[in-house]
Amino acid sequence: NLKTRTGHAPKWSPDSSTSEVTTIQLEFRDLSRATGNPKYEEAIAKVSRHIHNLPKTEGLVPIFINANTGNFRTYSTITLGARGDSYYEYLLKQWVQTGKTIDYLKQDYNASIDGVMNKLVKRTSPNNLLFIGEILGGGKDFKPKMDELVCFLPGTLALGHHNGLPKEHLTLAQELAYTCYLTFARQPTFLAPEISYFNTDKSSTKDFYVKPNDAHYLLRPETVESLYYLYYFSGNKSYQDWGWQIFQGIETYCKVSGGYTTISNVRNPMDTRPRDMMESFFLGETLKYLYLLFADRHEMDLDQWVFNTEAHPLPIYPD
Repeated sequence: NLKTRTGHAPKWSPDSSTSEVTTIQLEFRDLSRATGNPKYEEAIAKVSRHIHNLPKTEGLVPIFINANTGNFRTYSTITLGARGDSYYEYLLKQWVQTGKTIDYLKQDYNASIDGVMNKLVKRTSPNNLLFIGEILGGGKDFKPKMDELVCFLPGTLALGHHNGLPKEHLTLAQELAYTCYLTFARQPTFLAPEISYFNTDKSSTKDFYVKPNDAHYLLRPETVESLYYLYYFSGNKSYQDWGWQIFQGIETYCKVSGGYTTISNVRNPMDTRPRDMMESFFLGETLKYLYLLFADRHEMDLDQWVFNTEAHPLPIYPD
């Protein structure tokens, strides 16, 4: 309530999403630098330091945190998908934004990627594709499920490698990007579902499948975002080719007279069931990253600018 300056927990939960409280840091820091008022940066740095000091599972964090106690919700899911994704993204990007001067951000990011490789990375049968699953019940159960949202990670990993982080991060980026591309390419619409489930059993004949309730495509940007980063740093035109194929899928099945629409079913070109809704991130992110993917690779200098999670460029500061 802006009038009374009071707040309350979301109606759907007593807790906040971890990504909510850890994905304003780039913006508030830039606001302080732009205005000369340090209060914004000081406020978000306090949040970052608090979460730095919380216990984690090999650098991985649950997706819910209580805003009153400041503690993670016990036994909540660990995922790089919804409600968790940009926590990891902003660890790296804050470090880059501040001229690589805040060591604990780099340390937390590296620890989280080690945790991803140790606990979340699995491979499919029969084609040995790499995917990133989820941990349920506070670390007890592994679920071979990957949101399209997870496909931001190859781009983040590539950015980290460009800034001196381990070669293993780039290898992970390349393999995961291929899997993300295939979630598009193996659908007859060439559009990825919101969620894919992966088969790890040796007897499996199909690497992944889609459940009916997860078959929608929301015009999401994450895969083309990662293709842009990988192309920018490598010059490998295969990433442009993949992006062009995805764009053709969007043009064929999502374009309508007033713009573009999300669709309910990527599995049947004859029954896509348009939803008559265009998400704002389609213009702000998906089309922007597609443009950058096909533009001069130096359209943006990624040694001078860092993109926030909504694809808005912010300047990199020397300290």
